[in-house]
Amino acid sequence: MGKTPEALFKEREKRIKDAIQLKVPDRVPTLIDFGYLAARYAGMTVEEAFYDSEKWVKANRKIVVDFQPDIFQCNLFTSGAVYETIDTKLMKWPGHGVSPDHTHQYVEGEYMTADEYDAFIEDPADFIVRTYLPRTCGTLASLQKLPHLFGLCGIGRGIAPISIFTEPEIMTAFESIVKAAQEMRKWDDAWMALVKEMEELGFPSITGRGIRAPFDQISDFLRGMRGTMLDMYRQPDKLLEAMQKLLSISLKEARSMTKTSGHNLLFMAPHRGADGFMSLKQFEKFYWPGLKTAIIALVDTGFTPYMFWEGDYTSRLEYLLELPEGKVLNRFDMTDMVKVKEVLGGHQCIAGGIMPSLLQTGTVQEVRDQCKKLIDMAGKDGGYIMTTSCVMDDAKLENVRAMIDFTREYGVYKLRTK
Repeated sequence: MGKTPEALFKEREKRIKDAIQLKVPDRVPTLIDFGYLAARYAGMTVEEAFYDSEKWVKANRKIVVDFQPDIFQCNLFTSGAVYETIDTKLMKWPGHGVSPDHTHQYVEGEYMTADEYDAFIEDPADFIVRTYLPRTCGTLASLQKLPHLFGLCGIGRGIAPISIFTEPEIMTAFESIVKAAQEMRKWDDAWMALVKEMEELGFPSITGRGIRAPFDQISDFLRGMRGTMLDMYRQPDKLLEAMQKLLSISLKEARSMTKTSGHNLLFMAPHRGADGFMSLKQFEKFYWPGLKTAIIALVDTGFTPYMFWEGDYTSRLEYLLELPEGKVLNRFDMTDMVKVKEVLGGHQCIAGGIMPSLLQTGTVQEVRDQCKKLIDMAGKDGGYIMTTSCVMDDAKLENVRAMIDFTREYGVYKLRTK
């Protein structure tokens, strides 16, 4: 008689937790981020994944049930209708700026100028509402006309400047926010329904998102990569002060987060701190202190940071030894997994090693061979999770199946200790 979904869920979740906690599980676990491959597997366009939540949920359910990973990364993305409603300048998504079957693209820009640090540091919330949103969302451009938000404190006494809210442009802006929020609620409800259904079918998932590195918050959303890199030289103190402000906000946010599952994994993707973006000295000054504080804060709150180290972090590996032992899952993109195991083995759980290019162009045997190398090396003595180094939207289905099935067969630790 087969195992019940409840038993399978507990078994899979224990396998993941054991690996993260540096115990030796029954076998090497598999973590799969199917991404847009789920759409292609279900015969739908990537554009449909942004506009038809019911169809997209079914596609994710189908690929998880058919391929049987130990844990999957839930990617419902955001409704394309939300992007349209607010007229975002920050994204290109399938059918809107890129072809219907192309992955989405972030549009980076200098949305906060070099001389606006003081305004941001003094009042980040006011800056976001009255300056940033009008620049990045077409339907919210009129918010720049609003008075300073502190002025609303007099609303209860009839002395706040609220008549401005009757202006047609302002009313339209708030109507678009409500419309976008309603659309986002439908999307969120569909997402959480999928998570619940998959749990009932025996599959744990990763749905939570943690804190961004303060440097990345400035670079990704406000100053852009070029602006932030210049700021490290031209106004480093302002950059550090703004990062500290963001860190304090993020830490308050972390303390208010609700734990929802046994593993409590929160996805985080540090990227601008990778080799090639900045020197080691700059990493020590601008990047690592804030990120380290954020990671430890999440651990102290009871979460497990799931770090996707985008790019090559080879020269930064030693710093990860400063993180709590057996409390963080570290997935690597371009970093040499042999070096990763050498430095972090026995201290941090590691994951990755399967390049999407291999899954896209390689043979089944080549995939099996690479999985064997990783299990023999990175999987030795536990603390390793099999997964890809990054997204695998265009992978051959037979190669994805080979990765999962081979790990399930060969990655059994009892077999490997004989």
